[in-house]
Amino acid sequence: MKITIIGAGYVGLVAGACLADMGNDVICIDNNSNKIEKLEAGIIPLYEPRLEELVKSNVDEARLSFSTDLNSAVKASEVCFIAVETPQDKDGSADLQYVLGVAEQIGKAMNDYKVIVDKSTVPVGTAEKVAEIIRKNTKYPFDVVSNPEFLKQGNAIDDFLYPDRVVIGSNSDKATEIMQEIYSPFFRTGNRIIVMDVKSAEMTKYAANSFLATKISFINEIANLCEKVGADAEMVRVGISTDTRIGNKFLFPGLGYGGSCFPKDIKALIKTGSDFGCDMSIIKATDNVNKKQRTNFTDKIFKRFGKDLTGRTFAVWGLAFKPKTDDMREAPAITVINTLIDAGAKIKAYDPKAIENSKKIIGDKIQYTKTSYEVFDNVDALLLLTEWNEFRKPDFDRIKTLMKNPIIFDGRNLYEKARLKEKGFEYYGIG
Repeated sequence: MKITIIGAGYVGLVAGACLADMGNDVICIDNNSNKIEKLEAGIIPLYEPRLEELVKSNVDEARLSFSTDLNSAVKASEVCFIAVETPQDKDGSADLQYVLGVAEQIGKAMNDYKVIVDKSTVPVGTAEKVAEIIRKNTKYPFDVVSNPEFLKQGNAIDDFLYPDRVVIGSNSDKATEIMQEIYSPFFRTGNRIIVMDVKSAEMTKYAANSFLATKISFINEIANLCEKVGADAEMVRVGISTDTRIGNKFLFPGLGYGGSCFPKDIKALIKTGSDFGCDMSIIKATDNVNKKQRTNFTDKIFKRFGKDLTGRTFAVWGLAFKPKTDDMREAPAITVINTLIDAGAKIKAYDPKAIENSKKIIGDKIQYTKTSYEVFDNVDALLLLTEWNEFRKPDFDRIKTLMKNPIIFDGRNLYEKARLKEKGFEYYGIG
């Protein structure tokens, strides 16, 4: 099948590479000519495990190509996926200017029946707006489908190639059949394609992300209470997660969630609720707990060293909002680092993949190191902010000899408190 993906960002690039890998002819469109030039040269603008090799192999097989020419791509394709950004607007809602702008361009370019797929995360009612705009700009028949993505950064390729489910929101039998044909290669051993109406599909994405975010905030709130009453949050986590009704995913105490999805989607769902007279009290609480969790962490540091951190230097391991990505959007590290800098501290930081993106956001206010152990020279404490695999089993004896004070603030509960105490470390975890 001939497919156009409009938006060569994280979602669009992963979707394009994976759909091409199933034998489709895919054109990835982006209005950023510099990005397209880099992609044509084999340079991937973001880090995602296995993405680079998947893009390269499908480009080599001439199944995947890149262009800025949306008009020609739409004319050559049967299906057009909209995978552009929906950034958070000032009022918390999803900013649809890019989605609706693309819809207008698609309408003007159409030369036959097309299926237009909303792949971007969009609020309920967006498909109707997209259809209305396209209808004003074309005489050709079309259908608009909602096909939300459920990709986890760091595992996006497997999530797309071996999905738990594919949600197709469609009010057209013809469009549904075409979408099922596209996704049928991913389900040879079982059909997990869920077909529903468009509005339900749009809501499903927000509901799924909000539920996962709520699990994170719930276990963080329990961990905070554990600290007060003298219980062990890790034991409590194990105790509840072994209940199959609850499960063990997204139940790890820490610094809270970040990234491009959860914070934005939570706020968009709250705004949708407000627009329709629904007080999303649980979702609001999820957002508030998440914000407080970062403050709770820095408060531990202030309690140990005092409010004035002038003359103190802290080592930071991990800048990305989660491991296996270079994404710094809404990363807890940003809040933690800026809070400590404002209190007079100096920061030396290392991350395997996110340093360049950190420089764009935090800038030169902190010192970056090329290796993980360089951060420890004469520092007052280590702050573990992202649980990269290479941080899991470090040489603690070596670390202790490099640090001024053998103190660890573990924002991800990666280390065993008893073991570190035996080695002479002060240890502060979550819960």
